[in-house]
Amino acid sequence: MRILFLGTPEFAVATLEAVHNEGFQIVGVVTAPDKAAGRGQKLTFSDVKKFALTHDLPVLQPEKLKDPDFLEQVKMLNADLFIVVAFRMLPEALYTMPPLGTFNVHASLLPNYRGAAPIHHAIMNGEKKTGVTAFFLNHEIDKGDIIDRAEVEINDEETTGELYERLKIEGAKLAVQAIRRIENDNLILEKQDNIPDNQIKLAPKIFKEDTLIDWNMPAQVIFNKIRALSPLPGAMTHLQTTEGELMILKCYKATITEVKSTDIPGIFAITSEKSFVVNTKDFQISLGIVQLQGKSKMEMKIFLQGFRETNFINNLI
Repeated sequence: MRILFLGTPEFAVATLEAVHNEGFQIVGVVTAPDKAAGRGQKLTFSDVKKFALTHDLPVLQPEKLKDPDFLEQVKMLNADLFIVVAFRMLPEALYTMPPLGTFNVHASLLPNYRGAAPIHHAIMNGEKKTGVTAFFLNHEIDKGDIIDRAEVEINDEETTGELYERLKIEGAKLAVQAIRRIENDNLILEKQDNIPDNQIKLAPKIFKEDTLIDWNMPAQVIFNKIRALSPLPGAMTHLQTTEGELMILKCYKATITEVKSTDIPGIFAITSEKSFVVNTKDFQISLGIVQLQGKSKMEMKIFLQGFRETNFINNLI
């Protein structure tokens, strides 16, 4: 079986590596074009390209996936199967090219959490389990026939970053399993086309406005949001200086205390134990790792060493 792999970020590398280590013939790797980054605007490679070059795999980096020259290059590779992990939307002319189809590995238990941010939304919604799904691509996003799934428990305090690390490994295992099923013609597909979006939970892209913490919500909801947005893009609130300036404070780690909130939500206090607690709708939340605008991310005990309480109004906005 001749396989073409399409992916860009580090999440996709685990699957590419697993497929490569299993001895399948990878005839090419499609990834994003190189980007200029840093002060020197040096060209940087995607994580997938780095792996491909290290293992002498041919690399294609089209600007446009509908480019006729690119489509012709892909056609000449004569691949039997395409595998997609964390890549952009494919045009029909591309995903219908291989005779055995094109399958994607998605970081949720489809049909739930279709969309760009499935891990973030699963944690934000307080789910106790999620997983990975391998499914064939069709003309609708994340709605193709399901090949197989693997379920994963979500730990009570797990962040998106931590769950991401586990799901990329499970996704790699599932991809190999899916290839074996296709190779052996051992497929029992599950249809998704009869399940409308309004009957399931979705996972749209996270925008800046989605990261703002509402301290009027219950502590559990706020806690889930903080861990869901950690390490990126970070849950956000504002500290206001006594002069009226609003400064962004990002929160990456927190704990729900057993202390009931006795003040207006958003009012914070620095306790004698040098902890930073914030009132919510029900219980106080203690912030653990934060980043003040213009500063580095730091543990709360370090943050408080340079924090002058008299310079700020004690209400997070």
